Amino acid sequence: MNKRELRELLKYCNPRELYIIAWNNLLKRLFCPFRVAVIDDIGQLKKGEIVMIDEIKVTMDLKTVYLIKGSYYYYHHFDILID
Repeated sequence: MNKRELRELLKYCNPRELYIIAWNNLLKRLFCPFRVAVIDDIGQLKKGEIVMIDEIKVTMDLKTVYLIKGSYYYYHHFDILID
């Protein structure tokens, strides 16, 4: 995907909300900040720690990253905690 295509796609994205499929197969919209549990030690974050997601972004490879405490981390290091 080139930069122009990515720019076109991102027109429809919001860095402050995320749609997920919940455990009961219902679509749910989460608004930042929301809580996640750290699965693996990564950067300054430790396994089991609960942190807040400030923003959601997408890389040039269309991988989701979370902004946490001023640093970006790939989504697959976290479990989303929903009420």
